[in-house]
Amino acid sequence: MGSPCAHSIPDRIQLLQAPRGYNCLQEGTAMTDFTGRVAVVTGASKGIGRAMAQQFAARGAKVALLDIDADAGNAAAQAIRESGGDALFVHADVGDFASMEHAAAQVQQAFGGTDILCCNAGIYPQAFLETMTEEDWDRVHRVNLKGMFFTVKAFLPLLKQSEHGRIILTSSITGPITGYPGWSHYGATKAGMLGFMHSAAIELAKYGITVNAILPGNIATEGLGEIGEEYRRKMEAMIPMKRLGKPEDVAYAALFFASDEANYITGQTLVVDGGQVLPESSLALEDL
Repeated sequence: MGSPCAHSIPDRIQLLQAPRGYNCLQEGTAMTDFTGRVAVVTGASKGIGRAMAQQFAARGAKVALLDIDADAGNAAAQAIRESGGDALFVHADVGDFASMEHAAAQVQQAFGGTDILCCNAGIYPQAFLETMTEEDWDRVHRVNLKGMFFTVKAFLPLLKQSEHGRIILTSSITGPITGYPGWSHYGATKAGMLGFMHSAAIELAKYGITVNAILPGNIATEGLGEIGEEYRRKMEAMIPMKRLGKPEDVAYAALFFASDEANYITGQTLVVDGGQVLPESSLALEDL
């Protein structure tokens, strides 16, 4: 556990004025050290989930990476171990409650419990309303929304035993804030996650467990690998910061929600989108 920087008020003012890049870690810091804590991340074999697992491991947490892709998941866990972290891959299907119960048992056996649960697994196949089938709708809901519920339900007994219980949901700006043709089913699940969060945060507060959500914008993950440079440039042009987000940008938000410093924050959202939702129209960005 870290402690606040030991400085007088004048000294702290000087720190605020210190050159960019000054690291308070050199003096002691208020940021949480996750050593001894266990972080579980679903959809952890690549993209945002993998970045979350890497960042928690880099800060001392034992990390369980859950995914249905065994090859990629094992590779991600192995990379963390080679970097000096403590990581376990668990093959699990978030849409199958028995699978998630088994995963929770494996994590408990390996690490003794769970302190941080990142519900990150999600899919986003495009389907337009006129041609969308019941199967299309159910498949997205099974993974994104039911999968989140099954994950929380399976790991809740372990989180209740923790003194630092944290649930972090990976939602999206699509659904809660914005819309996009072909993703009405996806948007419905991501908005649904926030509805779940609001009530779950109230229910679980008595156990000291917080429930918060991250709303990423366009993030440069493997899923965007085949969009082409022209389309990528168009996407970047609509973002005030003129770039796609990195998976690490979302992972840093997860670190904050999991920290001791965020222990009084629950039922809240944090948008990580480079300002993507801010412009009233594309005209707002023409002269930038």
